[in-house]
Order: sequence, then C-alpha cells, then structure tokens
Amino acid sequence: MSNTKTVIITGASSGIGLGLAKAFLDRGYNVVGNGRSAESLAKARAQLGEPANLHTVAGDVADPQTAQRLVDAAIERFGRVDVLVNNAGFFLPKPFIEYTPAEVDAMIDTNLKGTLFPSQAAAARMIQQGNGHIINITASIALQPNISVPAALPVVIKGGLNQLTRALALEFSPHNIQVNAVAPGIVDTPMHDPESRAFLNGLQPAGRIGRIEEIAEAVIYLSEADFTTGAVLPVDGGMSVGKW
Repeated sequence: MSNTKTVIITGASSGIGLGLAKAFLDRGYNVVGNGRSAESLAKARAQLGEPANLHTVAGDVADPQTAQRLVDAAIERFGRVDVLVNNAGFFLPKPFIEYTPAEVDAMIDTNLKGTLFPSQAAAARMIQQGNGHIINITASIALQPNISVPAALPVVIKGGLNQLTRALALEFSPHNIQVNAVAPGIVDTPMHDPESRAFLNGLQPAGRIGRIEEIAEAVIYLSEADFTTGAVLPVDGGMSVGKW
C-alpha cells in the first residue's frame, strides 16, 4: 500500500472545491473528487491537467449510495482514506419569509445530507484504519449573522454543521480522527457578479473578499493538524469577529 495520503473532496468540480483539489494535488495527495455530473468533472480534470493521482466520481452526495461510492473508489484506487473535505454546498441569501419549501429541501439535501452521508462512510473506514481527518466547509455568517445579508436558512444549516463538527470531534477522538471546520467569509468565485464586488468587499473589516487559495491553506493546515479537533476556523477577513 502506498504511503501517499488520499483525500476525498465533495463539490470538487468548480469554485472552492476545484481550488482544494489543486492544493492537495500540489502537495502530492491522491485526490478523489466528486461533482454532480460527469461533464463538470471532465472539465475540472482538464483544468487540473489530467493528473494520474486524481480520480473522479459523479453523483449527488445527498444520496448515501454516492457517499459510499466515493469511499469505495478511494480504497479501490488508492488503498485508504486519510482526509474527507465536505465542501459540497450552496449559499442562498434572501429574506426569511421568502424561502420556498423547494429551496428548504434543496439546502437540507446538499448542505446537510451532503455532509452527513460522506462523513458516515468515511468515518467507518477511518475507524478501521485508526486515524483520519474530516473537515467541514461551513460559513462565517453562521458565526455572526449580518443584517446586510439576510440568510437565515444557510445560517441555521451551516450553524448546525459547526455544532456537528464539535460533536463528532468528541465522538471520534478515541479513534484518532480529527474533525474540524473552516468557515469562509465571502470568497472570490464565479458565482459572484462583478458589479457587486464593491458591496461584497465592504462586508469584511479587511476591505476585500477572500481568495480560494486562502481557504485551501486553512483546509490543508487542518488536514495535517493532529492536535487540533473540534475547531471552527473562520477565514473571513474579520467578518465574524462582531459588529463593526
């Protein structure tokens, strides 16, 4: 069995997930990347240069069968699962009374179930191995809601994932599995309209939005930190510090 570490990344076909895949590949990790469609993953592979140590698995991580396929693929292809990064998710800010039942279901599926099921599958393998790291990508706004960005639904779900992080850190500590979270502020990804940049920059005390590479640096740190568990690390230019 190779000594090279293997990471599973959900939502790896674009944005932060694609940046995470690149960061881990650059550090020599084997990467199993997930995305909803084979087409989006093919584009991601091409952007990353078709590396031999990248394997992709298409499917919806809200489906426990997809989550298990990710773990099975990592074991079959690379022999182990060292790190799981639960990155798949989306952010939908709007006034609370305007959320539709379909939007509630979609956010619960992708953001909550899409973290729970991969974590269950990966943790089962990590317990057998006797070690591992699980890192949840949550949101700074769940630590400090902002009147300028009404987003109660993401706040309650991402806030719940922050607490899940703490609970699993305790539950899995006897198995030498560290569970942590990174809580990004607003990050420069294709989802943001360039016309909104001035407004978005002004939401952080740092005066700018974050870079994908800055999120990746935090995730890499937590993936290799064996004495840090149950932490929720804000990477948000000070957005979650308090009212300012």
